[in-house]
Amino acid sequence: MAHIDHLAASLYAAIATEIREVRVLIEHLADTLVSDEAFAMTYMEQLQTFDLVIQRADESADLLDRMASGSRSLDAISKVRLSVVQDRLRSALSVAA
Repeated sequence: MAHIDHLAASLYAAIATEIREVRVLIEHLADTLVSDEAFAMTYMEQLQTFDLVIQRADESADLLDRMASGSRSLDAISKVRLSVVQDRLRSALSVAA
């Protein structure tokens, strides 16, 4: 099994920061679209996708922060609150094993 290099923790933290910055951009875009009442009423269901994207971004960034802090992969994944994301991550580990 390959070991993660000593720079991995810094990289995980930097990627988590990037994901959080993308999350902020998505929130601003969603706020702009929702401010148009006619648009918001027409596309209410589609706009809910923004919430899901934001939640997934948060979970991904939090997971990377846990990994950067030294959590083991399975322990870090177990704290992911979105079960569908947690399942996909666990599956990715079982495929890699």
